[in-house]
Amino acid sequence: MTDAIVKKLEFNLDPKSGVPFYKQIILQVEMAIADGRLTKGEQLPTVRSLAVDLRINPNTVGRAYNELEIRGIVMTQQGTGTFISGKEIELDSVERERILAGITKTFISKASSYGFNLEEIIVYINELKAELIRGGE
Repeated sequence: MTDAIVKKLEFNLDPKSGVPFYKQIILQVEMAIADGRLTKGEQLPTVRSLAVDLRINPNTVGRAYNELEIRGIVMTQQGTGTFISGKEIELDSVERERILAGITKTFISKASSYGFNLEEIIVYINELKAELIRGGE
């Protein structure tokens, strides 16, 4: 992946995945650390602001942050916020491929239900890629 395409973490929850929202938040933070989008000392959004952005209960975000803290992935400083710790996260290629396969299958299935064929989807993805690369220059 080129640097022009890599960007900061933007949380995105899939209500149809069957994976609880707090686990999706945890996995997205872990993946962002593993691929370098989040580094030691960077601050996560507040529980309240992330809950508002994602339109979910603040307790769900709090549960994710608590789990991340128990695992040593983040540190919470009272009154200051939640920050990425120095713990390294590595997701092997099999795990990354499994996650990407799930996302891709869901996307293709949804697009197909609207009548788009695989060739149209690929053309569109290539156009998006070119647009992102041009935008990063």
